[in-house]
Amino acid sequence: MPVITLSTDIGLNDYLVGAIKGQLISAMPDCSIADISHQLSPFDYQQAAYVCGNAFKYFPAHTFHIIIVNFFEKAPSHLLLAYYNDQYIICPDNGMLTMIVREKPNNIQAINITSKNKSLLDCTKVIADCIYKMITNAKLSNVSAITEIDEKYPMRSAVGSDWIDSQIIYIDNFENVVLNLTKDEFEEIRKGRKFRIVLMRNSEFITKISDHYAAVHPGENLAFFNAAGYLEIAINKGNVAGLFGLQKYANTSNMQNRLLYQTVRITFE
Repeated sequence: MPVITLSTDIGLNDYLVGAIKGQLISAMPDCSIADISHQLSPFDYQQAAYVCGNAFKYFPAHTFHIIIVNFFEKAPSHLLLAYYNDQYIICPDNGMLTMIVREKPNNIQAINITSKNKSLLDCTKVIADCIYKMITNAKLSNVSAITEIDEKYPMRSAVGSDWIDSQIIYIDNFENVVLNLTKDEFEEIRKGRKFRIVLMRNSEFITKISDHYAAVHPGENLAFFNAAGYLEIAINKGNVAGLFGLQKYANTSNMQNRLLYQTVRITFE
């Protein structure tokens, strides 16, 4: 029984997600479909990479992960089919693949879209047929080798001798803030020094890493490394993003706004 996940920017207000699931079940009645998220932002690849990459690793080997994010950035002449860490990833050729896996996989093929009609459901029908042929060992007539793909990669924190500026890559439903800084990266730069996570210039700091929310009293700020290994900032029973005006990072021309609200500075001493 194939396991298939769906990650999209479609939302749940119309018929499309249901129609895609119907295509998959029609092709493979015994398949198991898991929803990762259908609320991904169409142009926020960093967010999609964070959500998808950290969910995929918990699925069994040979799971098929279908990603529909910014699907029509360009005319879909083909889709990408990659095999990486015992998982299959199917997505548009728009940079999403390398954003998720943080490198260019060695095993990538193109699923060619040859039909004249190239609506979303035309393309997902091709995906469903391709997965069916793969699990039944049938000939894949529309799959070919590909070497050149669109490559995009996650942002890295800016680093100085005694500071880090990390971008906000995700804000959850509780308005907790996730930074693009892992525990290993933090400790490598920290080198055992004391630190301050600056929430508001010269007035609000976090100076220790907690294990969980209950490590501080309600209303207090805290920082911890979440289950995905990224630094997360929160308020116990509060909303840190709303209180401090923090926003997801966006590559805009307004540098002042970006530095004030979309990054968090950590200083060392």
